[in-house]
Amino acid sequence: MESDCGKCVLDNGIRIVTKRVPSARSVSMGVWVDVGARDERLEEGGICHLIEHMIFKGTERRSALDIAKEFDAIGGQCNAFTSKENTCYHAKVMDTYLDTMVDLLSDIFLNSVFDPQELERERQVILQEIRMLEDTPDEHVHLLLAKAAWKDHALGRSILGTPETVSKFDSQRLKAFFTRAYQPERIIVAAAGNLEHDAFVTLTGKAFESVRKCDGFPKRVQPVLNRSIEVHSKSLEQVHICLGTKGVMTTDPRRYAGALLNVILGGNMSSRLFQEIRERRGLAYSVYSFLSTYSDVGTWGVYVGVDQSKVKETLEVITREMARGKSRKVDSSELTNAKQYLKGGMCLAAESTENQMIRIAQSEMNFGRFVPLEEIEEKIDRVTAEDVEALAEDIFRRESAALTLLGPIDGEASYDAMLDF
Repeated sequence: MESDCGKCVLDNGIRIVTKRVPSARSVSMGVWVDVGARDERLEEGGICHLIEHMIFKGTERRSALDIAKEFDAIGGQCNAFTSKENTCYHAKVMDTYLDTMVDLLSDIFLNSVFDPQELERERQVILQEIRMLEDTPDEHVHLLLAKAAWKDHALGRSILGTPETVSKFDSQRLKAFFTRAYQPERIIVAAAGNLEHDAFVTLTGKAFESVRKCDGFPKRVQPVLNRSIEVHSKSLEQVHICLGTKGVMTTDPRRYAGALLNVILGGNMSSRLFQEIRERRGLAYSVYSFLSTYSDVGTWGVYVGVDQSKVKETLEVITREMARGKSRKVDSSELTNAKQYLKGGMCLAAESTENQMIRIAQSEMNFGRFVPLEEIEEKIDRVTAEDVEALAEDIFRRESAALTLLGPIDGEASYDAMLDF
């Protein structure tokens, strides 16, 4: 079994989790916050993402240039990301520079000043990012699908926000949201690599103990997945298609069956959809299925980009394979190959200290404990063809199907009958 894991809970509720990888020469560290775009009010759309950008723009001790220079001087990598439910600030360095990385990450997380001049510059960057998304149809169609599926719920809004909301944020508003949302019980400090748990706690604990609790942050409201068909006509070379249905939430015991169903239908190059749509029919260059899991809901979906004349044929193939997933058992070799694909991917990812850091943080956030690879592999192996079929029967339902098309195409009514699986 995997070992060398440690956990400490500070007096204020912040959790520190580590995984020692003595064979590594690097250490990866992440400061995770269980707050994301779905936790924003309508008028706050994009504020989590803007805070993520501003964290690197200067502290009481360091300017934005100082931060960049110090990371570069040790050959380190630093970045951050915002998702619908989490925000993470992370870095990776050689193990000899662990102290420097801890000092840098803790400083930018705890002491950022949200300078108004820096904010104005970064606001322009994000406005360009919003426009860039609209010019990237294979990404934009996913946002359009989310809006169609979740309607007015925050899960249906862009992580980037809108030009209207982003243009209104000032430094004080960012500070107020940071204080209100970044509560100690929502923060996890994770590290993996060539390090000792107790020494890491000593390095980080004193700084993160300074985070104080304040008024409670609103609880998340579970959304309802809506049936929807939306056509967005735009002058493009292709029609970009996203079809989504109900999925599984992050902690659902059926998540292993869900991962296998996803691999079998469209998760790799030997999957049914890839083979039928790209290899046999030559309908598309890019086709794949995907899982989006959240703390209380989930979706399963398919993306494909095709010529306008091939839209109906492509949808017929997709819906037929979805119906087949419910009515026909998975072939034993197909299931075995899918299991090996998942387990192989996990083992390869485990060779990276960054992936190890992500895994221990997400384990703690979702399950309150470290989940060993051996346990995950065992649960994957237990999944039967009947389990996969039963899940497909539950999630592939006409009443929860959302279809979005973006490109040189008109009309919605002709697609309704096709969503019959």
